[in-house]
Amino acid sequence: MDKQSLLNLIVDNMKEGIHVVDTNGKTLLYNKVMADVEGMDPDEVLNRQLLEVLPSLEGNSTLLKVLKTGKAITMNYQTYFNKDGKKITTLNSTWPIKRDKEIIGAVEIAKDISNIEKMIDSLLYSINYTDNNNKNYSNKTASYTFDDILGQSPEILNAKQIGYLASKTDSPVLIIGESGTGKELFAQSIHNASSRKNKPFIAENCAAIPENLLEGLLFGTSKGAFTGAINRSGLLEQAHGGTLLLDEINSMPLDLQAKFLRVLQESKFRPIGSTKEIKVDIRVISITSKDPIKLVKEGKLREDLFFRLSVVNIYLPPLRNRQGDIEILKNHFIKTFEEKFNKKIAGIDDEVEEFFKTYTWPGNIRELEHILEGVFNIIQENETIKMEHLPYYVKRDYSNYRNNEYVNPDKSIFSLDLMKRKDLTLNEYLNSIEEELIIEALKLNDYNITKTAQYLGIKRQGLQYKLKKMSLQKPTI
Repeated sequence: MDKQSLLNLIVDNMKEGIHVVDTNGKTLLYNKVMADVEGMDPDEVLNRQLLEVLPSLEGNSTLLKVLKTGKAITMNYQTYFNKDGKKITTLNSTWPIKRDKEIIGAVEIAKDISNIEKMIDSLLYSINYTDNNNKNYSNKTASYTFDDILGQSPEILNAKQIGYLASKTDSPVLIIGESGTGKELFAQSIHNASSRKNKPFIAENCAAIPENLLEGLLFGTSKGAFTGAINRSGLLEQAHGGTLLLDEINSMPLDLQAKFLRVLQESKFRPIGSTKEIKVDIRVISITSKDPIKLVKEGKLREDLFFRLSVVNIYLPPLRNRQGDIEILKNHFIKTFEEKFNKKIAGIDDEVEEFFKTYTWPGNIRELEHILEGVFNIIQENETIKMEHLPYYVKRDYSNYRNNEYVNPDKSIFSLDLMKRKDLTLNEYLNSIEEELIIEALKLNDYNITKTAQYLGIKRQGLQYKLKKMSLQKPTI
């Protein structure tokens, strides 16, 4: 046996994970224990840049920090997410590798403590429940954690990492995303990963409460404040020590936004009709399904409140921009509903599989879940999911799409008017199609140049040249 084979055998038989990278962060050595901890195959990691394999480690990798500083980091807790979105917590010691005082790489020894962390969390929860079982927190808790957020897309892994890091502070968080993208799930996960997890989690949708009642609900009321008023604690007081989640924050009236801003700045408030101020310790998470910058420009969201609420920003992309995650979510919901309805399906028809890939999912994850729940209401045991099991509205749109009878000007690849024009040369026609394709790709990727270039399969510089040539600019919002 040669020295290299012996070294590999020794490393693979160690009880700790071993990870060695060169000065560029490319993996040179990655033992079996480390692979098991991170749920990776060594061949997926070896000779690849660290962040390419584990993008959630960006800004948080001890290996890369040691490469940059040249200083060892020992007994350091590190939490991140693997390619499947599973949360991993390790205890690491990391050292620079030097040759003649020059750093040529870094080595990390890591021990998986994810299960230990879960045991501690469960123990603390049990202790807290025993101490507070008379405080009626049953309807004021968050049930989801980061492990419940499914997906392998870089955007979702990055959002989970930002959310986890933010959970370790008390700074306000603004979560932005279309309806059905999982914004409240993220909010609950942040709460449950924080030091406030055993305290109240109070959630309210500002759009669901009449404007004239929202202030009383938020601040509470004092007896005599108005006819029939009683002493009633508001959401701010109920959330003391915990987290307050405000959904559709832009639906809050502007005058109330100003009062709420003062609460965020001074950590105290006065119930309606009271002369006494109450100190409050809360973590505020707010949600909007609209572009917050546009809301500010339209006068629907105070600029000063926006800046205060958006200390940490988390953007959740729509499902149509997460094609790789649709399969994961679909399989998860099928398994869930097989258990719930106590019936097994034989599989999914090819036409339905094609539908899942081409449908734009305007309702995002929530729509996917509800469509599959509807399927399980009518499908029989061991039957294959077919188009006939899907809701009428999606079958209609998909049929029109297949027959080319329906053209949505916001979604079509190129317009029919362009096809009818006879005054264009072939080059002019092709250039026009290229321009419309680029515009469509920009829309799908939220006008992000890098993502759009990747989507189109061209270099970023090439896309910038085409945009300049076409005089295309990002629309003002």
